[in-house]
Amino acid sequence: MKLAVITDSSANLAESLKKKDNVFVLDIPVIIDNETFIEGKNLKIDEFYEKLETAKDFPTTSQPSLSDLDDVLAYLSKENYTHVIGLFLSSGISGFYQNIHYLVDEYNHLTIRFPDTKTSSFPLRMLVENTISSYEAGQPFSVIEADLLQQIPETGAYVVVDDLNHLVKGGRLSNGSALIGNLLSIKPIIYFNNGILELYERVRTEKKAHNRLIEILNEATSNDHFDVSIVHADAIEKAEKLKELLLNSDFSGEVSITTFSSVIAAHLGKGAVAIAFSPVSKYK
Repeated sequence: MKLAVITDSSANLAESLKKKDNVFVLDIPVIIDNETFIEGKNLKIDEFYEKLETAKDFPTTSQPSLSDLDDVLAYLSKENYTHVIGLFLSSGISGFYQNIHYLVDEYNHLTIRFPDTKTSSFPLRMLVENTISSYEAGQPFSVIEADLLQQIPETGAYVVVDDLNHLVKGGRLSNGSALIGNLLSIKPIIYFNNGILELYERVRTEKKAHNRLIEILNEATSNDHFDVSIVHADAIEKAEKLKELLLNSDFSGEVSITTFSSVIAAHLGKGAVAIAFSPVSKYK
């Protein structure tokens, strides 16, 4: 078996993972004032936030390119790969997932799986890492696939945003939710509910919202070992305070701090901070 994993740039993979020969990343463009950018090519994350400050309109994103995915699959065919797993952002926030399945028939000499990850960002990154770890540990494809399908429903993220306007402008939440949030001066907690981004709770202050994130995480991870990260959108001080809160709670695992890609930050807005988690692979 020769396995390749394909994902998209919303996962914000670590450089060590992107350098692997069998890991491929499809770019998701970010559009700011009608100009298109690709993070890592013609846009750095600090430049993104600078442009965000002066932009006339909210930034938008588009889907990964179907043509790029087709090109990767064609390359994998020539390089004698036998198996492919595609892990892309949730079908609940992008139409890309619905548009790619015809390629399974186009490349029927490959064993291709496109599971709906129902997530994005750090959790998506961890699903990629766990899949690669299983493969490098010599596990058969049936085990790799079974483990992945078990990890997906146990993977999640809860996000505190400064306001809901970015999510509304991007079509991720209803205008009614945004109006309520702004009028009451609350800190909304957002989460993936079966792959769809929804309002989880309304909390009156940021401090209370962060404490609530700790409670949610401890409840969600009480029965297993999880990779956990504090993910932020140009809000390192918030992330560090949240990490300190978490380490002083009942949580006993390791905690990292990572950043949202510009693709995700475009919809969350500057200042967003999240707690994200995914089961630890037993093959790491």
